[in-house]
Amino acid sequence: MREISALQEERLKYRPKLAGILKNGIKNIDVELKGKTSAVKDKEEINKLFSNIYGKELIHFISSDKEQTFDVKNVGVILSGGQAPGGHNVIAGLYDALKQANPKNELYGFLGGPSGIVDGKYIKFTDDFINQYRNTGGFDIIGSGRTKLETEEQFQSVWVQCKKLNINAIVIIGGDDSNTNACMLAQWLDEKNTGIQVIGCPKTIDGDLKNDQIEISFGFDTATKTYAELVGNIQRDANSAKKYWHFIKLMGRSATHVALEVALQTQPNITLISEEVEQKKMSLQSIVDYVTDIVVKRAEMGKNFGIALIPEGLIEFIPEMKVMISELNDILAVVENDNASASKEEKYALIEAKMSANSANVFKSLPELIKAQLMMDRDPHGNVQVSKIETEKLLIEMVSQKLEALKAQGKYNGKFSAQSHFFGYEGRCAAPSNFDADYCYSLGYNAFALIQFGFTGYLSCIKNLTKPASEWAAMGVPLTMMMNMEKRHGKMKPVIQKALVEINGPVFKELEKNRENWALNDKYIFPGAIQYFGPADVCDITTQTLILEQKEAVKC
Repeated sequence: MREISALQEERLKYRPKLAGILKNGIKNIDVELKGKTSAVKDKEEINKLFSNIYGKELIHFISSDKEQTFDVKNVGVILSGGQAPGGHNVIAGLYDALKQANPKNELYGFLGGPSGIVDGKYIKFTDDFINQYRNTGGFDIIGSGRTKLETEEQFQSVWVQCKKLNINAIVIIGGDDSNTNACMLAQWLDEKNTGIQVIGCPKTIDGDLKNDQIEISFGFDTATKTYAELVGNIQRDANSAKKYWHFIKLMGRSATHVALEVALQTQPNITLISEEVEQKKMSLQSIVDYVTDIVVKRAEMGKNFGIALIPEGLIEFIPEMKVMISELNDILAVVENDNASASKEEKYALIEAKMSANSANVFKSLPELIKAQLMMDRDPHGNVQVSKIETEKLLIEMVSQKLEALKAQGKYNGKFSAQSHFFGYEGRCAAPSNFDADYCYSLGYNAFALIQFGFTGYLSCIKNLTKPASEWAAMGVPLTMMMNMEKRHGKMKPVIQKALVEINGPVFKELEKNRENWALNDKYIFPGAIQYFGPADVCDITTQTLILEQKEAVKC
């Protein structure tokens, strides 16, 4: 047994609540099929690429009076991509359902992500081993990785490893890219008549894997509550010291669900939303002006402090920055290859000379710190790693310069002292909230139900999540239903469509109607730590995002 804290010891004893019909046990459910489906976009292309698994029905699990008996089925499980709270409970739910169905069933965990199943690195789960990880954060039970399953050679290796272990099905726990790979693997295995099933589970703290069927990805609830606690603590400090502006960058490169949810939980003075910036075609300078205006107004009220939330991916949503970075990606390789010995200033000059006039002006306007970050740390494809750009420091620098100019004109007489923060890894492996512990356990249990009834190419789905767990619905959603075609590395590829923040949606509208009030009047909320023990209205609450979206769905 691993050494554990007193809290973890108590959490190991927690019995997750199972979704609705699943609580009757794996042997007492049946299936109901509810109509054929199609892709969200690019239907013809997706149908052609996934002809064996395209257009399948939605699956609803229902109660059965007749107790089922099941043959032996061995299952392999993979954790794919970045960590998210609750992953261990998905595996625990899968394991418990599998053993309930037939004690001779075996669950194999492939080590280090998708590469584990390609290379044949695995462990076989036992009661004693899995019991050490129930209701805990992290993916350390088998580790994770970002290897993509997409080549013929990889698929062949997967088949070989499954035959060696007599594996009948594979569960891939991951985000949109990981479940895109699950869809491709399901198609290949079905095409080859291997009889091996593939089921996905929706994971990502970013909250961008959702649609009409998938209400929320697991981990989002815990991660946002963790970040909200930290932001609340900083707000309390700011409101006590009354002398610092805190610029806080929050994880979420492709969408701003995390920052938006944290804002609704804590009510900071400023919240920037990347999708709004893009839709309104806001320039970097207009963002700086917006932030500066609030700083000045608060200073006039004697408040030289405040909180600003900044999404990790903001830079990529600012139109002129997006164009400039695209040009920079093409220019950098040439400049660095041909001018390896050039000084930093000489490289800047060469880059500006090769850029369009607008992009050159944007590049020149950036602080030295950001220029240096743009010049280094490129990804394997040679592109700037935008997530590593310290946007919070960029805004602090530019707001500071604007305030100095206003002070010189006699239009500002306050004090601006700023602190920068980035909250990302702090939330990815937190101990799952009761909501995520229950939700993830149900997702894993439900994944085995899909396997037991012979389905492949499906995503495990639990719905009605704003209701008590006893009323949650257990379903299966065809992976092809969520697919569309997008350009990746210059080629059109099938991918699961990301869900961005909807500017006309109920969650953003809630922020929008309160922004002005929160900007000037300190309406800070201090959520405190995640609570695991106590009344349900404290311990089992879910996110504002889910509550608002489901309320809107009911109205519609």
